[in-house]
Amino acid sequence: MMTTRSQTPALRSGALAAGLAAAALLSGCATTSTGGAANPADPYESFNRSIYSFNEGVDKAVFKPVATAYQAVTPRVAREGVTNFFDNLGDAWSFVNNLLQGQGEGAYNSMVRFSVNTVFGIGGLFDVASEAGIQRRKQDFGQTLGRWGVPTGPYLVLPFWGPSTVRDTAGLAVDAYGHPLTQVDDVPVRNSLYALRFVNTRAHYLQAGDTLDAVALDKYSLTRDVYLRSRIGGAASGGDGRLENYDDDDNAGKLPPGSGK
Repeated sequence: MMTTRSQTPALRSGALAAGLAAAALLSGCATTSTGGAANPADPYESFNRSIYSFNEGVDKAVFKPVATAYQAVTPRVAREGVTNFFDNLGDAWSFVNNLLQGQGEGAYNSMVRFSVNTVFGIGGLFDVASEAGIQRRKQDFGQTLGRWGVPTGPYLVLPFWGPSTVRDTAGLAVDAYGHPLTQVDDVPVRNSLYALRFVNTRAHYLQAGDTLDAVALDKYSLTRDVYLRSRIGGAASGGDGRLENYDDDDNAGKLPPGSGK
């Protein structure tokens, strides 16, 4: 079986879009940092902004139109099945990271969720575990490094990836190797699954992304600040590197992702 943490700019920006848009609405619009004091966590801001602009251009030219077309032609029930399938696969990697972090309950929940949804949810197409009240505990290796006390390091914007930090960037290689999707031997099938997951996730955040476009004066600063606040440092700061999952149903009060049809 397989999953991945693969998030191009559209995925990572999309994964934050709902929360960012909510933050912008609550604050009455994002602040701009171009004319203010430099953020000490972002010493490479000039370089990061250039990469951010590049990612935004690629998203607008390619990823967003493809996701819009996918949403238009794919019934919502089918998209929900695709989302459940990949989320279920993600629980397998979350189990490993919860275990590495010494999170017994999280590891148990991830194991049970994956088993229940795989068997009774027809390979994960249906989220039976959530209906049974078993909470999802998403974790990745960047979060594991945070739990082990590794500091976040400077903020980085990665080409075709989006918001990150030095610590999270170091964790990407382990995530790429450890996620079950990489174990699929058939290259065309594996690449097709990557593409499907990406397009489905990008389509999921179309509405939230449009809201963010409308309310944020400086999307770069808002994206960075929310990311850094939620993806906090390790033991020295009392954090575990956890990034809130704005697509989770239990994040009440946050702006919901685009619903589509």
